[in-house]
Amino acid sequence: MEHAEFNTGLLKFLNASPTPWHAVATMKSQLDAAGFEELDEKDDWSVDRNRSYYVIRNGSSIVAFRTGARDASASGIRMVGAHTDSPCLKVKPNPELRRKGFFQLGVEVYGGVLMNPWFDRDLSLAGRVTFLDGHNKVSDTLVDFRKPVAFIPSLAIHLDREANSSRTVNAQTDLPPVLMQVPEDDATSFNELLGQQIASESGTKVHKILGYELSFYDAQEAAVVGLRDNFIASARLDNLLSCYIGLQALLNTSGDEAALLVCNDHEEVGSMSSEGAQGPFLTAVLDRWCGAGKARAIARSMMISADNAHGVHPNYMDKHDENHGPILNKGPVIKVNHNQRYATNSRSAAVYRHISDELGLPHQTFVVRSDMGCGSTIGPVTAANLGVTTLDIGVPQFGMHSIRELIGTEDGFTMFRVLAEFMQREQVL
Repeated sequence: MEHAEFNTGLLKFLNASPTPWHAVATMKSQLDAAGFEELDEKDDWSVDRNRSYYVIRNGSSIVAFRTGARDASASGIRMVGAHTDSPCLKVKPNPELRRKGFFQLGVEVYGGVLMNPWFDRDLSLAGRVTFLDGHNKVSDTLVDFRKPVAFIPSLAIHLDREANSSRTVNAQTDLPPVLMQVPEDDATSFNELLGQQIASESGTKVHKILGYELSFYDAQEAAVVGLRDNFIASARLDNLLSCYIGLQALLNTSGDEAALLVCNDHEEVGSMSSEGAQGPFLTAVLDRWCGAGKARAIARSMMISADNAHGVHPNYMDKHDENHGPILNKGPVIKVNHNQRYATNSRSAAVYRHISDELGLPHQTFVVRSDMGCGSTIGPVTAANLGVTTLDIGVPQFGMHSIRELIGTEDGFTMFRVLAEFMQREQVL
């Protein structure tokens, strides 16, 4: 795969994946095209050598793996982990608000959202809907309005002269988006609008909406930006970028060695769910794949937890340790925290550095300032659950947890090349 091809595919993936369910569906389609076989957790499994499989849980988390030519207990497994969710605004169960002729929806903040950038943006709406069909059957479907349908207007500076110095955002009162104007006697429900949208997208007749998990998202598509096309701007780069990198690495391996990609939901809210990294999903898959040899397989395995890193912001350079400030387009970032907010140790970092050096590719290191708190990833959670040697790494970015984020055009492809080599390495530990 060439650099331009990688970034073209990345932009398509980002635009097609406004929610975790859409991201997993997009990954599923690529895995199907590559000959991977879907396994169902409800069924008995027959996992053979030199085969490729994937498993989906809740529609929002996925584990895909190649079994390789050798027994995993003897060869170990080359694992890459990422997460499918991103901070956003989710629609409440009873969301309708009618005020001054405006139809609005109440929203709940999901994850550590940087809220100010959500104002004055064209917003669309997507997610999963559970409904009763015409045959009295409970079904799920994905929905994506695919056009601007909402807006959160700022309060004009004329009405708040202190806006640039002291304005704060109240998530309950300030964030409900405006969707349309309606007459005073209008009784249109949000569920009716959802049913109409499902019918228009798929032709499915909805008898009754039973539930949904819907998120507003930035309607502006991902794009290459900058005077010299140095950057990619998009929503959800944290962490769909890593999902895409891991997927392409798995698809482009030789298949000779056992390799696995896990993309979990709910990382942004602590990973505590059945499909999150603190849940049993990955362990359950490994139990059924490796059986009694699982412990030996894990002892020979390594996990690379891929999640974006904070690049040095030129306007806020003092927010970084002076010796550990990652620069966009200067290579992926090995993330180190001795308090175990990241799972990197000297051995796991050495594996990545060695492969990267062999390929002649750049890499960087991030350590948070000693007087600042440190974020975390699925890395420490997965390492603790499995007992697997783990590395935390990520592409440097700006605007993490904003509605629109920024990365360099080179770093994603660089990390893809290293992970593709890692996944087909005969020995990693």
